[in-house]
Amino acid sequence: MDIVYEDEYLLVVNKPSGMVVHPAPGNYSGTLVNALMYHCNNLSQVNGTVRPGIVHRIDADTSGLLLVAKNDMVHNDLAKQISEKSVVRKYVCLVHGVINEDTATIDAPIGRDTKDRKKMCVTEDNSKDAITHIRVLERYNTSTLIECVLETGRTHQIRVHMSYINHPVVNDPVYGYNKMDDKEFGQMLHAKEIGFVHPITHEFMDFKVDPPKDFYQILDHYKEL
Repeated sequence: MDIVYEDEYLLVVNKPSGMVVHPAPGNYSGTLVNALMYHCNNLSQVNGTVRPGIVHRIDADTSGLLLVAKNDMVHNDLAKQISEKSVVRKYVCLVHGVINEDTATIDAPIGRDTKDRKKMCVTEDNSKDAITHIRVLERYNTSTLIECVLETGRTHQIRVHMSYINHPVVNDPVYGYNKMDDKEFGQMLHAKEIGFVHPITHEFMDFKVDPPKDFYQILDHYKEL
């Protein structure tokens, strides 16, 4: 477990791609929660015994930064900051196709796909508002490297939104194209930055981590296409 920051109240963890956040059917061991429980005795219980400490989630095959709370008061404060959209959450991802606009905002509600309950989709039925701001970092011949800033945090939000505008995330096994460059790594999506006000010290804290080496290897491949 790669701990970027830790004090007596919270942790900021850099989760590797492929690690499930909390136990679920088919994944009862090897999860981030298992590692957290081994590492420290005190974790918040707001989400019960299955998801102790977990303030928010990122997909199993998405790498990057996660907030973990050590008590319920800290957990509730951080969750409130997220709900009030004051937490900075920035991602970097590689998507198929060349995006011509330098910046854009995708405002499209997301709900459960009625045809496949494991998937999410843009829909007006039983959905919630979902807003993603994107900025182009680099353009290649067949793909674009972008930064995504989440205004909301719906399940699979970036992956669904990018697929919706016909620029699916590279290597995404669910919302992308069938061809995957690395079936072991998962989608080319990395939670690179998180910023929040510390619930106890009231200091604004901001953390950044680079993508893993596998991300850069696939990126180099697409630069040469």
